[in-house]
Amino acid sequence: MKNSDRDWWRQAAIYQIYPRSFKDSNGDGIGDLQGIISEIDYLASLSLDAVWLSPFYPSALADGGYDVDDYRDVDPKIGTLEDFDEMIAKLSAVGIKVFVDIVPNHSSDQHVWFKEALAAPEGSPARNRYIFRNGRGADGALPPSDWPSHFAPSAWTRTTNSDGTPGQWYLHLFAPEQPDFNWDNREVQEDFLKTLRFWADRGVAGFRVDVAHALKKDLSEPFRSYPKIGAFENPLTGDDVLFDRNDVHEIYREWNKVFQEYDPPRVAVAEAYVRVERRVLYARPDELGQAFNFDLLEAPYDAPTYKKLITTAIEFAKKENSSSTWVLENHDKPRSASRFGLPSDIDMMEWVTSDGALAVQDEKLGSARANAAMMFLLALPGCTYIYQGEELGLFEVTDIPQDQIQDPMWKRNLFVHKGRDGCRVPLPWKSTGSSFGFGSDGSHLPQPSWFANHSVDVQSAPDGTLTLYRKALALRRAMQTTEDYQWVETGDTGVLHFARPNGWHCISNFDGAPFAIPQGEVVLASAPLVDGKLGAATTVWIKA
Repeated sequence: MKNSDRDWWRQAAIYQIYPRSFKDSNGDGIGDLQGIISEIDYLASLSLDAVWLSPFYPSALADGGYDVDDYRDVDPKIGTLEDFDEMIAKLSAVGIKVFVDIVPNHSSDQHVWFKEALAAPEGSPARNRYIFRNGRGADGALPPSDWPSHFAPSAWTRTTNSDGTPGQWYLHLFAPEQPDFNWDNREVQEDFLKTLRFWADRGVAGFRVDVAHALKKDLSEPFRSYPKIGAFENPLTGDDVLFDRNDVHEIYREWNKVFQEYDPPRVAVAEAYVRVERRVLYARPDELGQAFNFDLLEAPYDAPTYKKLITTAIEFAKKENSSSTWVLENHDKPRSASRFGLPSDIDMMEWVTSDGALAVQDEKLGSARANAAMMFLLALPGCTYIYQGEELGLFEVTDIPQDQIQDPMWKRNLFVHKGRDGCRVPLPWKSTGSSFGFGSDGSHLPQPSWFANHSVDVQSAPDGTLTLYRKALALRRAMQTTEDYQWVETGDTGVLHFARPNGWHCISNFDGAPFAIPQGEVVLASAPLVDGKLGAATTVWIKA
């Protein structure tokens, strides 16, 4: 086996597909696997190494499919296992591998195991697959602890016994429809090993692990207090109550043994909102291999900030013999073109909830910065993840009517934040039609009229964002011969320059004065140069 085959993912370009919003093949308003199959030529035109599919499993959609009813099947509204096998085969034929989302922290409340748990008595093996506890107080009317949920004030919901009396409480770090598994239970551990093999046997090359840092909790009683969830605030000691505990790595070391059963070995990427010092632990060679670097998802468009975050990420990845990952967008965060076109002090969730009225986005500036940032990240050593629609320059959709919001964040957080639907609106393929080519009869989330200017056919023009992405992704492969890079001094704090092997250079002017670029062949620029100089919000690739 060639080492390059084993390590293909280290510098890959991976495209995230949100299946329900990618392409609808049967006119029911929901994207499906046959829709993906119908656009394989489009995916191939992006010079991708792999696609990652967000959940396509049977689900009641309490949380966009991240409430899974059955981990080893396809939602009938999205397709069948036969469709999945066809998709794998046809993507493989054009050199594209497949990642699937694994949601191990919690199931749906419609999962057969949870239904069994509700019907079973206290202390039963069925209930021990999840986290059931008696309430506090004389009548058990208070939750077992002060632990919060991401989608509700409390992480505990009380059950009702078969005779109508109040019962035990169960833990859910997300919506009540998403009960948390008990990962201290060997049966849970073994069932997920079975799930990994099920998809790997079908040809899946890798897995994106949802909430990878939350599987293990401190369940010793009395429960420790944990009244507030704070991103990236977990202690470096690994002894947090709910997140990023040291013992979670035992799970992923066992998963890695499954990965090594295949040729080439399977790989995974952890979604772990933790500090960089802890994040790289999930990416160790004997665990998942990669972990998402979310630092740039919310970072200001600022040269010193980018240089610091990038340098730190690569240094820590090297310590654990992994490769860094680069992400500007995903299904949980507002679109980068909107973020970069707004004042840096704007709270993006508040802006979305205001229907965009809190501040007017500078669309021209936002697009220029998003394209420049994309080219900058694609030139770096490491694996780049691209979210569907990013290549079309889509902005965040802020005017979804409140009665059409699907994200549980809106309802569960007491109508304070509209949530994440604005980046999950179905893609525009054509500039005309009732759903801009997404399907024959509308879409499950409303599409704005301005989508006509960001459709695949429009953005395929010579000056379109899609054309720029296609060129950049095709050229990128020539840079990724090794994982070496070196910063080059520019003399301007607003301009960053790094060199890659074989004479490739990437220079990005974030907010500096027009910058005179060095001699060499200009291979690609995110915007036209002016008199041979690089303007603000522009990136250029040069071959010396």
